[in-house]
Amino acid sequence: QVRLVESGGGSVQAGGSLRLSCGVSGYTYRSYKRFCMAWVRHAPGKQREGVAFIDDNGSTSYAESVKGRFTISQDNAKTTVYLQMNSLKPEDTATHYCAAVFGVRCAAAQKSDFGYWNQGTQVTVSS
Repeated sequence: QVRLVESGGGSVQAGGSLRLSCGVSGYTYRSYKRFCMAWVRHAPGKQREGVAFIDDNGSTSYAESVKGRFTISQDNAKTTVYLQMNSLKPEDTATHYCAAVFGVRCAAAQKSDFGYWNQGTQVTVSS
């Protein structure tokens, strides 16, 4: 059974940095060959927003709101995905989730395809 376990998050002042990690267990890359991992955030009163995506071949994409500030990456074993968040702003405050879909790459994935989620971690940026 696939599990996503997230670590990182916390509170920081505007302009600061945080790093989120998402470890994937119960998954064998050879079984699926393709996957898309995403970092999604949800702030109170706002819609859920996919902020960064990476697939098995390393292709990445970002929401306009975080381009140039956030970087998504993965380890060589493709079992851990990271989100480096720099130049944080108060509007980045949200619960951040790691999500995954297997068997497709990000360009072909629909929102409803992401069937694996972790518990979420709070990121709070104070002004």
